[in-house]
Parts: sequence; structure tokens; C-alpha cells
Amino acid sequence: MKTALRHALIPLLGACLLSGTAAADDEPEVFGWVEKTTIEPWGVELKAKLDSGALTSSMQAEHIEEFKRDGEDWVRFEVEVEDEATGEVVARQYEREIHRRLILSGAGGKDRRPAVLMTICMGDTRYQEQFSLEDRDDMNYPVLLGRRAIQDLGLLDVTETFTHSPECDEDSPLQEHADKEYDEDIGI
Repeated sequence: MKTALRHALIPLLGACLLSGTAAADDEPEVFGWVEKTTIEPWGVELKAKLDSGALTSSMQAEHIEEFKRDGEDWVRFEVEVEDEATGEVVARQYEREIHRRLILSGAGGKDRRPAVLMTICMGDTRYQEQFSLEDRDDMNYPVLLGRRAIQDLGLLDVTETFTHSPECDEDSPLQEHADKEYDEDIGI
């Protein structure tokens, strides 16, 4: 399989180099292991750790309260964080439908968390992602982006930080969660 793939790619690469068609726009963007992001449309700027060891993303949330709305499972929670742009501690309450429930196993045992869809800005693009809700007050980064999110961003360079600034507005492209196609090797 590897030999067949190599035999198919080498002529293609050579043809691109000879014809000069390898455009810079075709290359994926590169992100550092820590980037700044904003929660949209709130616009508060946060540090996000891009963690290839995590599958699902996680976001700072406190006062997590589950409830029913029209027969569906919903959650109410508060995001209280330091805005990296101003240095002020800010808070906002959200209500979201529970997208799915996670059961996480680790050294401390099992942890159950609701996961919701939230939109963040990375660079000049908005991404609707699923985030597990967790009190991350004792952690350095209020947002952790797992492999499901990183896959859509581009490449991860673990030697870099803050390679992109969030520059989204209502006209910025939105990659919706419903349109995602996961790579089979991502670990779903």
C-alpha cells in the first residue's frame, strides 16, 4: 500500500513542481500550540491550548445546570474568564441544547460532562465546535481545542505560539459542525 501510494504521489509532486502550479493558497495554515481565540458573537479574547492528546474540545464553564426545554435536554452555564485583550474579568451566561454527553475516564476515575455547540474565531474564520463544559479555573487555558477542532484548522506546530490573531466579524466564513467530516484516523 505504501509503495503504491509513493508511486502515485512522486509523479504528481514532480508535475506540480515542474509546472509551477503549487500555489501558496493550497498549503494548510499552521497554528501554534497556544493561540488566541474569541467566543462568538461575544468577542471575548481567550488563550486556547491546541491539544492533540484530547479528542473533544473543552471550555471553561461554571454553575452548570441541566434542564428540559420542549422535551429536549439543555444546559445553562456561565463562562467567567479574563479577557486577554483588556485584562478584565468578564462573565456571560449561556443556554445551549446538549449536543451529546461525554464519559471521560482518567487517573481520577470517570467524569460525566455535557457537550454543547459553541462558535469560536481562529484567525479570520469562525468554527462551530462541540465543547465539553468543565470548570477550568485551576488550568492555564480556559479553552482546550482537541483533535476534532484541530483537524479543521490546519497544521499544528508545537514549537510556535500565537501565530494568528482572531479577526472575525459577522461576515467571516463559518465552518458549521454539521458539515464536518472527520478523518478516519482521528480516533472517534
